[in-house]
Amino acid sequence: MGEGTSSLQHSPSRGLPDGPMPKHVQLREILRELASDELPHGAAVPSERELALRYGVSRLTVREAIGQLVTEGLLVRVRGRGTFTTRPRIDWQVHLASFTEDMRRRGMHPETVLLDAAEAVPPPATAHALALAPQQTAFWLFRLRKADGMPMAVERGWYHPDSVPDLLDQDLTASLYTLLSRRYRLQLESGTQTVLADDADAETARLLGIRPGSSLLVFRRVSTARGRPVEDMTSWYRGDRYQVTMQLDREPGEP
Repeated sequence: MGEGTSSLQHSPSRGLPDGPMPKHVQLREILRELASDELPHGAAVPSERELALRYGVSRLTVREAIGQLVTEGLLVRVRGRGTFTTRPRIDWQVHLASFTEDMRRRGMHPETVLLDAAEAVPPPATAHALALAPQQTAFWLFRLRKADGMPMAVERGWYHPDSVPDLLDQDLTASLYTLLSRRYRLQLESGTQTVLADDADAETARLLGIRPGSSLLVFRRVSTARGRPVEDMTSWYRGDRYQVTMQLDREPGEP
């Protein structure tokens, strides 16, 4: 691991006390405070050896504590270089909003790169979702979404041509939902979203600046306006930058 430059390197060694809280949990919380409050984003944390000596624990205990913070997205391991702090994951509350709106609400600068756009016959699942006639074409958009300059997601979306007749002639690097509202007078009213996990293929990894095989969160959303399906979009989000929070309530009358 890389050697971090932090107050740990200049503070006296102190063993972790025995007690009801396991030592890996104690060390995890010490490292959480270090990564959250003391070190800047992208800084190296102290090495396994230094942490083991300073806190009187085994390197296995150190690895377990660090591994939990890597899982949480607070630290990231870079092979051959060490372990580094990272930005906290964006907590996405599931609701029908555009990427642009969501990032601006968080105080981040959104950016969209249009990678491709076409009119084509969609795959059968999309044709069914958009209630298209057999062999009817739809508009297809392939876009890279960034926040504060960092690649966050790759989107591939299909749009019903009757709802957005000249979509490919518009500026597709801004908020698409704003475009739907202002030009087409369409407000997306409802949607069905499926969430799954996947590994990044070579193209997606290149676009997102991650290693092939890295974990991704995948969202497929079919959205409607005026009671008709308008959009069938699939988004691949970096698993190290996103987490999803959902409100769960019991149905009335459930035991």
